[in-house]
Parts: sequence; structure tokens; C-alpha cells
Amino acid sequence: MSKSINVALIGNPNTGKTSIFNQLTGLKQKVGNYPGITVEKKQGICKLPRGVKAHILDLPGTYSLNTTSLDESVVVEVLLNKNDKDYPDVAVVITDVENLKRNLLLFTQIKDLRIPTILVINMADRMSRKGISVDIEAMEKKLDTKIALVSTRTGKGVTYVKELIANYRSLLAQPNLDTSRIAPEYFARLKQAFPKEDIYKLWLVITQDVNFMPIEKKRIQDATSFSTKSKEDLKKLQHRETVLRYQFINATLKDTYKVDLQAATGLRANLDKILTHKIFGYVIFFLILLLIFQAIFEWSTYPSDFIDEQFSLVSDWLKNTLPSGILTDLLAEGVIAGIGGIAVFIPQIAFLFLFISLLEESGYMSRVVFLMDRLMRPFGLSGKSVVPLISGTACAIPAVMATRTIESWKERLITILVTPFTTCSARLPVYLILIALVIPEGSFLGLSYQALTLMLLYLLGFGMAIFSAMVLNRVLKIKSRTLFIAEMPTYRLPLVKNVGYTVLEKTKSFVVGAGKIILAIAIILWFLGSNGYSEDFKNAETIVSERIEKQGLSPYSKNYIKNNIDLYVKSTPLSITGGEKAVSIRAIQDSVRVMTKILTESAMQQEVASYRLEHSYMGCAGKAIEPLVKPLGYDWKIGIAVLTSFAAREVFVGTLATIYSVGSDQEDTIKNRMAAELDESGKKPLFNLASGISLMLFYAFAMQCMSTLAVVKKETNSWKWPLLQLLFMSTFAYLVALMAFQLLK
Repeated sequence: MSKSINVALIGNPNTGKTSIFNQLTGLKQKVGNYPGITVEKKQGICKLPRGVKAHILDLPGTYSLNTTSLDESVVVEVLLNKNDKDYPDVAVVITDVENLKRNLLLFTQIKDLRIPTILVINMADRMSRKGISVDIEAMEKKLDTKIALVSTRTGKGVTYVKELIANYRSLLAQPNLDTSRIAPEYFARLKQAFPKEDIYKLWLVITQDVNFMPIEKKRIQDATSFSTKSKEDLKKLQHRETVLRYQFINATLKDTYKVDLQAATGLRANLDKILTHKIFGYVIFFLILLLIFQAIFEWSTYPSDFIDEQFSLVSDWLKNTLPSGILTDLLAEGVIAGIGGIAVFIPQIAFLFLFISLLEESGYMSRVVFLMDRLMRPFGLSGKSVVPLISGTACAIPAVMATRTIESWKERLITILVTPFTTCSARLPVYLILIALVIPEGSFLGLSYQALTLMLLYLLGFGMAIFSAMVLNRVLKIKSRTLFIAEMPTYRLPLVKNVGYTVLEKTKSFVVGAGKIILAIAIILWFLGSNGYSEDFKNAETIVSERIEKQGLSPYSKNYIKNNIDLYVKSTPLSITGGEKAVSIRAIQDSVRVMTKILTESAMQQEVASYRLEHSYMGCAGKAIEPLVKPLGYDWKIGIAVLTSFAAREVFVGTLATIYSVGSDQEDTIKNRMAAELDESGKKPLFNLASGISLMLFYAFAMQCMSTLAVVKKETNSWKWPLLQLLFMSTFAYLVALMAFQLLK
């Protein structure tokens, strides 16, 4: 029977902790939240020598155990609470070889908790280039631990880390220094009052704002109430502790860590001068965004078209293979059509996450945060607000959670309220299909009109977030001010493995999360669209047949037949010799007559299906809300899609895919079906420039996400803010969409 141990990976931000985690766990990892806390919890399994299995917990990045935000307090809670199921048997502290002095502050604090601790010095491949040398043996003696020199880029040292973890019992769990030296009398009284408790753990309990399990509360309350020190006095003692630790660290590094300044290159400094320049920095960032959106359109076209066609073929195959009935219709028109409506956008979503991952892995994203801090300050936000706003391009939910690193309540609240304006990946499927339908192909200065439109939509969302922040900063009467401190990590080539893990994990999370919602809604919509209570629904075939006999086919059906016949005639070769030419013409005419008959029957069936859909339960609901959406240029079908997409924005496309497939015996790709839709006059496309721009602007500003509202409620601990957010964003989106359609129609 294999043994299992808990391993906590701990480190400062940007030390390569995630890279180590990926090397140790591979794909045997999962992401969730800590119980009752919206802070990401990443964990995985690692097989060690001698059949030992390690449960690896990747704790949030923190600079020390003196917490300033909730995600940092999670680290303290896990390390102090032995009743926590994640309490580590061994702690692995990840450091960066270029910032070892600062990283060791956290190491000494964890070591003083008497937890077996391993020191990992990462990015060893940069040592020769930076002129760094480390005496590992001497440093191990001074720090009283085992050290692994690791390069995740080359894989060097990872196996040794596994060996050290497996042999953690040989490590001495002794403190590096005596913290009580900062206030001997105070710590003596503390020790006398709690003789069975570890003195440094008590010190952390008293000074940190942490939340423990109920079993621990009494001990913590007793220790906290014992302290007669004011907050100001405790802060002064914390500063003394930090000074004491750096004295120990400096003495340790003096003989064990050397840097040859002449060997170190100045590339990083030179790049920073350009990338964070007050003018060129913004220009470069803008150009990078343009290239990203251009690539999203250009690279994803072929895989997206392929996926779209395959889902259409699967629907046709199911209808032709399975016996006619409710189950077949449900599968072909509900499940396959609904899921296909979102699966077609997997390539675009994957490319978006790919570029975001590359920017983060290279170290450039931290420069963007620093750069944008200049823009944030005048609007009542700090540089830390940029992190949620940028991460909001993936999903607003973790972006809202990321605001927990912002110390100021006012800045945090404003960031929470404006973050949903940032264009998230859920909006991307809506934008992409609408842009493809209403924005013409072509290019300007080598950049396609479609890519430029997508770029403008992203900038519009970000601009609205900034404008809203400025208004809220003046409206909210909350006094608060903080300083922004950002670390500039070294530039590095992104690791293919890390980027691959990120893209796979994020895309899978998006598809699985959206897929569950879309599948449920697709089944509901199929039922509502396939059933009805009125006589019009029940007698649809008779009513439509009589109407066709009197008035003929609809303009849409006539265009459908004409376009298919014209396409056939143009694609059929004609003999040019006399007698053969006449025979060839007669053969084409005979084929045209047969095709016309077949297409007419198909068109009649489609008109019956459309009439039945219009008088189904879903059609009745759509007709009820149509007066509300008609001024925006939408029909009742789009109204239904807008309504259902409140569950999640990406449901819009899946809903339309389901609606257009209900009752259809002839499957087509979702884009073709939407392009073929005509307005009430039967002459113009329903999805034209005016209605398309109106829809895009509506989704750019509307709060179409229940999950985000739920998270905002949890983060603000009140329904007041999410309800105000929903009311303002929805009203503003409606008014902007209304003006856009009325001006462009």
C-alpha cells in the first residue's frame, strides 16, 4: 500500500512556482476554490520514489507571512492550522536565483514554523549569463536545510526535488532565528501564558487577520485577547522582525552567493526602457493587441470551418440513420446543434488563451500592469486594478476574485463593478459570428476589417470600464488611498509545456463550463420549439399549404430555390458543338426541372417548420418580448437568444443554432443559417450592418452572466451592488444598441 504525503509549494510571485508545479504533477492536476473562499486552489498528484504519492498543493504567491490580502492569508491559514486536511508534511519554497535575497524572507518565516522545509532555487540556467555563483553546500549548512538547484526550462534538478520530498523526514524542522529577540519581555509573557504553544505560531496568529476552522477559534481568540499591544505597536514589531531576518539573510548570502556585475548583461534594462516608455510603450502594446486579433481571425478560420461542417454532418447522419422520432430530433436538433454552436469557437478561444499565456510567461504582462498604472490613477484605480481588468479578457469571474489583492476597499469595489465591461472570452463567440456576418472582408494597412472591428470592441469595453471607474470614484464617498508596488520579473522565453498546460486547462474549463449550460438550455429550447398548444401549431402543415396555394412561396423560399438553381447552372459544363449543345441544354433543363421540384418540396417543408416554430411555446414567448427588442433591429428569435444568454453570454450562439435547427430536415452550418435569415419584409438579411452593430454593442455593455452577478454578491457581501450593476449595465446597453440601430438602419 502506497503512502501519501501533503506537499505545499510556496513562493513569491514570478519565481516559477507554477512551472515547478507543472513539472511535478503533469496533467494530474485540478483547479478549484478553498472551502468558503473564492481563491483559486490548484492541486495535483506526484509519484515519488519507493511508491510514495505526494499530494501537491500550489499555494497563492506571497512575499511573506505578513499578509495584506485574502489570497496571502490563505497561505498563513494552511501553514498554521494542523487540523486542515491540506496541512503540509513538507513545505517546498520556490525562489528565483536572481532575487534570492528577497525570496529568503518567506523561507525563514516558514522554517521558523518548524515545518520540514526544502529550498528550491529556480532558473539556474540564467546563472552563467547573469554572473551568479552559489555555494550550495555552505548555504545548506547556514540555512539548515536541503537545496535543489533547478531549471524548469531544461528539466535539471526536478528529479532531485522529488527525492528530497520523499526523504523529508531527514530534514531538521528547526527555526533559523529567534524571533523573540525583537521584544524579549513581551515574548516571555506570551510563552508563560501559553507554555504548550509554539511561540512564533502564536506571534503570527496575533498579528495576522486569518480565519480558521471552528476547532481552532478558541485558542486563537485567547492568544489575541492576551496581546496588550496596539496595532501600531504590533506593526513596529513586525518591522523589527523583518530587519532581523534580513540581517540573517545578508550574513548567509555574504559567503555563499556571488554576482559578477561585469558578466551580467543589460538587456533587461534596455528592454524596459522601450516597453515601459510613456509613449512607445503604449504604441507597442497596441500593435501587439492588433497582431493578436488578426491572428485569432486568420489562424482559426480553417479549424472553425471544419468543426462547423462536422457537426452539420453528424446532425444529418443522425437523422438519416436513426428512426424518426422524438429522440432523434432531440439529438440532431437540440443536443448536437446546441453544442456545435459553441464547439465551433474552440479554436478562437484556444488562440486567445495562447496569446495571454505567452504574454504572462515572457514577463511582458507585468510591464503592461506597470504601464497601465499611469492611466489608472486619475480614474480612482491603482495599478493592481489592471490585473483583474486584463484577466477579465479570459473570464470576469476569476477577475472579480482577483480584486482580493487590492487593499483599498474603495478601489476594490470600483474594480469589481467595472470589470464586467472588459471583453471576456464568453463574448468572443458572439462577436466572431456577428463580425463574420456583417463586416465585409477586406483589409486596411494589411489588417482585416474584421480583426480591426474585434480590436475596437475590446478597446470599447476597456474604455467603458475606465469611464465608469471615473464616475464611481466621484460618486462613492469612501476615503481610501494606497500605493502601487509592482515587481518586474526577468524576461524569459515561454516554456512550451507551461503554455500548453495553461491553454489546455483554460480552454477545457471554458468548454466544459459553457457546455453544461448550453446542453441544458438546448434541450429546454428544443422542447419549447417542438411543442405548442395553439391550433396554429397543430395545423401548421394545412395552414401553410393553403397559403402557398393562394400566395405562393415566401420571398425567402423563392430566393433559396433561385440561388441553388443558378449555382447548379453556372457549375455545369456545356458542350459547344451544334448537336451536342442542344442535347446538353435539354439535359440541363431536365435537371433544373427535377431540382426545382425537389427544392420546392424542401422549401415548403421549411416554411411549415418555421410556421410551427413561430407558434410553438418558444415562439409565443419570443413574440411576447419582440416589442421590446424590435426597436433594436432584432426579431423574436434573437430576442429569445438574448434572453437565454443571461445564463452565460456564449449561450447566444448555441440558442440560435438550436432555434434554426428545430424542425429542419436539411442541416446547414450555423453561420449559413444566420446569413440566410431575412427581416419581416422578406427582402433584406436580418443580420445586416445596423442590427449586427446593435447586437455587438449590446453584448459589449450588458451584464449577461448570472455567475458573475453571484460572485459580485459574494465578494461585496451584499445584493445591493450586483443589482445596481445589472440595472445600470443592462439599461446602458439597451440605450446604446437602440441609438446604433436607429442611426445605421
